[in-house]
Amino acid sequence: MSGHQHPAGHHRFGRARAAHLAVALLAALTLGGCGLVSGSAMTDNVRPGPKAGYPGRPLSGAQLTVTSKEFTEQIVLGQMMGIVFEAAGAKVIDKTSIQGSIGAREAVKSGTADAAYEYTGTGWITYLGHTKPIVDPHEQWKAVRDEDAKNGIVWLPASTLNNTYALALNSANFKKLAVRDLSDVAALSRRKPGAVTMCVENEFATRNDGLPGMARAYGMKVPSGNVRKMTGGVVYTETEKGTCAFGEVFTTDGRIKAMHLHVLADDKHFFPNYNVAPEINAKALKKYPAIAEVLAPVTKALNNTVAQELNRKVDVDGEDPHEVAKNWLIQEGFIKEA
Repeated sequence: MSGHQHPAGHHRFGRARAAHLAVALLAALTLGGCGLVSGSAMTDNVRPGPKAGYPGRPLSGAQLTVTSKEFTEQIVLGQMMGIVFEAAGAKVIDKTSIQGSIGAREAVKSGTADAAYEYTGTGWITYLGHTKPIVDPHEQWKAVRDEDAKNGIVWLPASTLNNTYALALNSANFKKLAVRDLSDVAALSRRKPGAVTMCVENEFATRNDGLPGMARAYGMKVPSGNVRKMTGGVVYTETEKGTCAFGEVFTTDGRIKAMHLHVLADDKHFFPNYNVAPEINAKALKKYPAIAEVLAPVTKALNNTVAQELNRKVDVDGEDPHEVAKNWLIQEGFIKEA
């Protein structure tokens, strides 16, 4: 994710409890009215489009604050949310790109922000403290929704956009090795261990919820000499070059498509689901129930292909996240320029 924190980053790949507390404390200070998190008003002149799915401008008179974490996908999603609120008639304050998961979460929880797009796996594991993910994506969302209600947070229905971990390979290796899923990789590793070389991030190589756990779950035999450790961005370029047969990737990263990488199916569902869903402050939703119908069609239209494309426009082509979000919403018919 262009070196930014993945939704999973907070719990999966190492942050000590002390760091958690420090971040939470910083978030509390930042959001406690000290004015450190400044928001600017969005100024798009937009109206509901033909596919908006609601009549009139149901958020007229509302002032809503949207937030997000600081990596590309999150910023684009936060912009998207703000722009559709504008189209529905709301005045919108943009507090996207808050550093770290905890900051954006605390903003919604405390009411400093009204809404954000969040990941079900992050909700379940990072915020609610569970260690075992739920395999079925809908059940995972329901479990988060039901348990998080006590924190004054409402989770609206999730999209199929699932930003989780995967193994990918370049086109030449995809053809040569003829693997389609992680079980195929395991079979290959037992048949021909030398063929399974991997480029992975340092922490992925050592953690139970990374390579060792995946290898155990699938019965992969990967000698340590076949595993090359590097930083996230380098994994993509080395996998593209074929330095390693397989690279650890995030499933919605824009570089997957740009580099023509093939993502393998996690057929035993080892990695948690990180489906994106609107996370709304309960008081804000009670005051402005139309938030749910305004967001519903947009969330439904999101998927990994859309996310890869929008992330690519920002990370590979250097486009502005706000413009990327707005252009997609226009193209899909959710908004139109006034």
